[in-house]
Amino acid sequence: MAQDIDQNTPPPLIEFPCDFPIKVMGAAEDSFSTTIISLIQTILPAFNAAHVEMRASSAGRYISLTCTVHVVSQQQLDDIYRLLSSHPLVKFAL
Repeated sequence: MAQDIDQNTPPPLIEFPCDFPIKVMGAAEDSFSTTIISLIQTILPAFNAAHVEMRASSAGRYISLTCTVHVVSQQQLDDIYRLLSSHPLVKFAL
């Protein structure tokens, strides 16, 4: 019977370990990028600014960061998303 369950389980969407891009949007404040980097470093200490691409919105009111993180599990990726999404400077994380 366990075989039936395994056959019906879809394959994972992401293979771990992997480099995974996370887009983080927030208000264009001086501390935004350093805050996001520091948050990610609480889970991935080796993460640094070299793994971040930054773009400002056309009006300059918002900033978008693409943070490429090296994760080893879905749990680690989920923890990073929860941490980023719950921070008051973050409008959303994709």
